[in-house]
Amino acid sequence: MKIKKSIAVSASGLIFNPDTGESFTVNPMGAEIINYLKEDKSQQEIATHVIEKYNVDTSSFEKDYEDYIGLLSNYSLVEND
Repeated sequence: MKIKKSIAVSASGLIFNPDTGESFTVNPMGAEIINYLKEDKSQQEIATHVIEKYNVDTSSFEKDYEDYIGLLSNYSLVEND
């Protein structure tokens, strides 16, 4: 799963989709995940970083990650591999 190349993400968590003109705001963790997806990081690489940095348990991360990816997909921000 990758974020579309046209999607812009600011340091403050503002996401802009030039294809639709829509913009969204995400929290710092959400912005980090989007940036990792833009860098083509795997779910496991993202999980390792988030679990360590934010002291989250693995099962919570996995559930929340899948929900987040679902939201990104619903708003047409991701490309399927």
